[in-house]
Amino acid sequence: MQKGNIRVQTENIFPIIKKFLYSEHDIFIRELISNAVDASQKLKTLASLGEVKGEIGDLKVEVSINKEAGTLTIADNGIGMTSEEVDKYINQVAFSSAEEFLNKYKGQNENSIIGHFGLGFYSSFMVSDKVEIFTKSHKERTTAVRWECDGSPEYILEDTEKENRGTSIVLHLNSESKEFLEDHRISEMLEKFCRFLPIPIFFQDKQVNNPTPAWTKKPSELTNEDYEKFYKELYPFGETPLFWIHLNVDYPFNLTGILYFPKIKQSYEIQKDKIQLYSNQVFVTDEVKDIVPEFLMLLHGVIDSPDIPLNVSRSYLQGDPNVKKINGYITKKVADKLDEIFRTDRKSFEEKWESLGLFVKYGMMTDDKFLEKAAKFFIMEDTEGKFYTLDEYKLATEAIQKNKEGKQVLLYSTNPVQQDAFIKEAKEKGYTVVKMETLVDAAFINNIEMKWNDVIFTRVDSDIADNLIDKSEGAESVLNKEEIEKLEKLFNQPQEGLHIQVSVKGLPATSLPVTATRPEQMRRMKDMAAMGGGMAAWYAQMPDEVNLTVNGNHPVFQQILSETDNSKQEKQIKNLSDLALLSQGLLTGNRLTAFIQRSVELMEHNTEPIS
Repeated sequence: MQKGNIRVQTENIFPIIKKFLYSEHDIFIRELISNAVDASQKLKTLASLGEVKGEIGDLKVEVSINKEAGTLTIADNGIGMTSEEVDKYINQVAFSSAEEFLNKYKGQNENSIIGHFGLGFYSSFMVSDKVEIFTKSHKERTTAVRWECDGSPEYILEDTEKENRGTSIVLHLNSESKEFLEDHRISEMLEKFCRFLPIPIFFQDKQVNNPTPAWTKKPSELTNEDYEKFYKELYPFGETPLFWIHLNVDYPFNLTGILYFPKIKQSYEIQKDKIQLYSNQVFVTDEVKDIVPEFLMLLHGVIDSPDIPLNVSRSYLQGDPNVKKINGYITKKVADKLDEIFRTDRKSFEEKWESLGLFVKYGMMTDDKFLEKAAKFFIMEDTEGKFYTLDEYKLATEAIQKNKEGKQVLLYSTNPVQQDAFIKEAKEKGYTVVKMETLVDAAFINNIEMKWNDVIFTRVDSDIADNLIDKSEGAESVLNKEEIEKLEKLFNQPQEGLHIQVSVKGLPATSLPVTATRPEQMRRMKDMAAMGGGMAAWYAQMPDEVNLTVNGNHPVFQQILSETDNSKQEKQIKNLSDLALLSQGLLTGNRLTAFIQRSVELMEHNTEPIS
């Protein structure tokens, strides 16, 4: 029997491990099982080189608990260790056996070797009062050994009896870690950390992992059904994804994975942190913000790369040129895939736009390289259900939808039902109105307008006359100068919280009698202020600017102007004004109550309803 002190660079490494090295204590099971898988992979490599005699059999890792003894055991039938190797790899903490193995067998399946951190084994002391190792080397004529340590620098190393090749780690759990004697807790941890490890993992005689997940295979080996089945494996309650991208690159970095575009019918369904990061099939984290572009954090799936730099606990990404390269690669792959679908199956692309639009718009706002590529496949749906790319929209509206500065005016609706009257009027003038009704659209419009210098966005219920050369203006007015001045005076009544400007125009008799519009930029600022928009918040205190356009050619005004009862005339004018304000959502509270009461009163006194 050998006794001694573990040779470490500090007097006692265990308090450091317990307090600082690992942020979550359950991480120990990943480290120990990863080491066990590593030992199995090493044996495979040696066998392929002819350095192991006989059959290696079925390699596996077994996890078991003994509630009475208070122990948790992780056992493998991999390469095993001699007494000298235990002394070297366990007692000399700062030395990684996997690192030496990689150097010796460089080029021989090196990406399958998980353990790059010699401290992984010592995570066991976060949850244990004592740890034992029982191990027997694959080498012939070697004796099995037992190692024991109670968390102090002192250890015991002695010969023991062990029939089969491999290593068993026995954790004598401390009083604070009895949760790890519960079946459900172990199952939960194995599901989180070990579900795709490349060697079969067993718990309670049941295999708990899939050693050959879809991303480890070639795209040519997989069917659509295989991809969808794997998605269900990752997200059992998720809907079938729209489509997916299979990542597979080995230069200038190694990266594999599958990214899925989920269905997102409503903006409030957005869920981030659904992409899992693996390193050689070992789960690392679902915090992938440095690797995946921000706008693609909405995707689901798996990324696996041994070239992503991790700290010793494998929990946090560290700055490295590869991370930036991988980020750029993923952006390009996504853009290329979207472009391909748009070109080859535009109908399918349009059908998926409700979900895809969110990704595309978010990407166009946050990534200039993606914006450049997205210009080809970014589409807008008009209120008739027809889709346009930006170039197609420009071509369709070039003749009549330019402002006085020559910019293309892109008319949009945020609520086609609420803004129906404005949409109909725009259509009558030959304008094309597209739908911009998701939560991201307000920010998208503000952002993209700065990047597309030749386009200006205008909501359909804004003051279009300021932005378009209105072809319908200039119709002959049926009112004389005195009648026009009287209407302007009647409508130009002060209202609390509103700054109203009135203009009487000669429009077609079929147009609305009164239309309320708001200057586009001011309305945007007010909308931002309502959402708590930072510097724009002061706009919330300002009155709403409203332009009332009175259609002097509408027949109703002949009736109103001939009314001899001044009180009734004022009420009729007030109601027409309030109807217009109602369409802009500016009639609320006391004003709305007064409008309803006034409407009832007018109906009671009128034999003929107002049109």
